[in-house]
Amino acid sequence: QVQLVESGGGLVQAGGSRRLSCVASGVTIRSNTMGWFRQAPGKEREYVGSIDWIGVNTDYADSVKGRFSISRDNAKNTVYLQMNSLKPEDTAVYFCARRGVNEYDVWGQGTQVTVSS
Repeated sequence: QVQLVESGGGLVQAGGSRRLSCVASGVTIRSNTMGWFRQAPGKEREYVGSIDWIGVNTDYADSVKGRFSISRDNAKNTVYLQMNSLKPEDTAVYFCARRGVNEYDVWGQGTQVTVSS
C-alpha cells in the first residue's frame, strides 16, 4: 500500500524555522513530482509548493516564496519542506502529496504546525 507519512510539525515561535519530512513507503516516488499543501482551521486546503522528480525545478505559492524551500532525497524516498521566517498565518496542517498523471493521487495524513506570535 502506498503511504506518505509527514513528520516534523510542532509549535514554533514567529520568526523561527521548522523542517518537515515526508517519507514514502510501499512505492517509490522518485519518478513523481511531489507537492506540499496546507490547511488552516476554517479554510480550504491550499497549495504551498512542489518539486519535480529530479529535484531541479521547484514552484512556490506567493505566500511562502522566499521563506520556504522544498528538497528531496530520492534514495531515501523522502521530500522535505524547510520553513523559515515563520508567521502566525502559517499555522496549519501540512500535507505532502504525490503527483500522478493528472492529479495529486496519494496524500499523507498531515502534520500540525503552530506558529505563536
